[in-house]
Amino acid sequence: MIVIDAASPVPPFEQLRAQLARQIQDRTLAVGARLPTIRHLAADLGLAVNTVGRAYRELEEAGLIETRGRAGSFVSAAGEESRERARRAAADYAAVIASLGIDPGEAIRIVQAALTSGAAAPASP
Repeated sequence: MIVIDAASPVPPFEQLRAQLARQIQDRTLAVGARLPTIRHLAADLGLAVNTVGRAYRELEEAGLIETRGRAGSFVSAAGEESRERARRAAADYAAVIASLGIDPGEAIRIVQAALTSGAAAPASP
């Protein structure tokens, strides 16, 4: 369920984008699920068509949804691919840690430090 708070300082398109992104990431919206049309969702939420269109465009640019012309917009499999890449990277990291003889607790602290400091370098595709 999408809820737009008119009193929020966050613009409506960003509220919509964030809520849909969260639903895609937590798998409430499954890969391949068809999203409502822009016009239909705008009418349901009492928003302008352009507001919903902007949210959909940003979700598409982020790779979370894909638009298939007249067929509509669907949840993309890109999120699943990202999870698989993260799983492979974690397995590779675990193998390196084991080969170096580093304690698993320390390895986890290293990852936590990298994530919280923003020092984690983007993985190569």
